[in-house]
Amino acid sequence: MRPSCLALGLAALAISLPGVPAVCHAAPISHAGLVFSDELGGFNLVSVSGSGTLDDPFVVVEEVTGDRAIALTIRNFGRDFGNRIGSQHVSAFAMKKIVINKSGRDWRNYQMELREVTTRHSPYSDGLSFGQNSFIGTSYTRSNFTDLQRFDEPEDTLGFSGSTVAPGETAEFSFIISDMSPVSVFYLMQLPLQPLSRDLPPSDAEWALNEP
Repeated sequence: MRPSCLALGLAALAISLPGVPAVCHAAPISHAGLVFSDELGGFNLVSVSGSGTLDDPFVVVEEVTGDRAIALTIRNFGRDFGNRIGSQHVSAFAMKKIVINKSGRDWRNYQMELREVTTRHSPYSDGLSFGQNSFIGTSYTRSNFTDLQRFDEPEDTLGFSGSTVAPGETAEFSFIISDMSPVSVFYLMQLPLQPLSRDLPPSDAEWALNEP
């Protein structure tokens, strides 16, 4: 991934989610001890399946309809949930995310960040990560985007690039979510991006440059 693309995504995710207008969202999905929700808007949560193990990860299917940062809300991720992947973390699970591009724009980068609070990054001290300090966390992470960059500090971020996902097509991501001091609620922030280009029409350039 080009550093400029990742920096762009991190800058956008550093901004808190804007006010969400009153719209209808699907009811939260309770599955295998967790509750998944699209309540913060910008996408539709279609389904959740699996048990969260390495061989049977949680499979979360989403339709992303907007062109701003979105957040999947996940609840009940406490100590009682346990560790389902055999790592050293107090609580952990494997996830496969299937994201359908309903935004009407090509995706050439896709970035994800874990947060315990939507308005600030997750620091090292809170223990929330994409399997940080584990071989499983590194080896399990993959996507149909060809390139990956991951940052453990000063925030927990995965940046995917190297491919294009056109409207109507699907992006797939597999990764680990873990916590050494789990809290009941956390957020998986997501941001699809286009790279900057002088050839982009003004509306697309603004979408790439501005905060979501």
